Amino acid sequence: MRLLVCFLAALTALVPAGAGAQMQPHRAEYVLRLGTAANAPRIGTATQDLTQDCGGWHLKRDIKTEIAVTSSWKLDLQSKLDAEEQRSGSALRFHTQQSQNGNEREVQGQVTRAGKDLRAEIVTPAGPKQFLLPPPTLMPVASIDHVIERLRARAASFPALSFDAEVIGDAFLVDVNELDPGVLQSERPGERPVAVPGRSWPLLMTFTRGRDQQQRPLFTLRTQLFDSGVLDRLTVDTGLVTVTADLTTLEMRKPPSCPRS
Repeated sequence: MRLLVCFLAALTALVPAGAGAQMQPHRAEYVLRLGTAANAPRIGTATQDLTQDCGGWHLKRDIKTEIAVTSSWKLDLQSKLDAEEQRSGSALRFHTQQSQNGNEREVQGQVTRAGKDLRAEIVTPAGPKQFLLPPPTLMPVASIDHVIERLRARAASFPALSFDAEVIGDAFLVDVNELDPGVLQSERPGERPVAVPGRSWPLLMTFTRGRDQQQRPLFTLRTQLFDSGVLDRLTVDTGLVTVTADLTTLEMRKPPSCPRS
């Protein structure tokens, strides 16, 4: 399950909303492989569907993988996310369903900002829990907007705090570093490239627990981030296992016409 959830975090730790957001609603499909080689075995698929209305964002994600650990033992992992985030970025509600070889785990929760406090309330199979997040923590749908704005301002290296609903149910500290142009394209051919409109940046991101920053990083992510918020050519490295994801299908959608707030 650790392999899957690290990939989940890579997809969900960065997504934007709020006034002036760069993110565009879209539906993206990915093919997942175990390793970085061009002939690395396919282990599954991922679909991310992001829609928007005048109230905020609605994110649905479906990831399915099957890994042959031995000739007689296969690891079947699945995860589904259904999340809604207010346009203001002040509240998030989410529901996740994950399973490993048929053993299911369901989590639901909400994060709300009231004044200077950012409070999380999460219900897991182990029971409910409540805690305060670091005040600078951004909702999942506001963090990529922050990253894009910093990149547009020519910041080549910077940190960001982002709430994660699927892996740790807490804040991630994400250290963002821009890579040299062309690095990701030269690493693996992967699937036939999908044309994505707009400017993009090759990035290396390191993920650490935001409330306990003395720990070692949980994983790293290399990806091509477009100014529409679309991610492509993802490589997630946990230190033990590496998973790659290439964009295979992309449908861009028009954002709604909403009154300014």
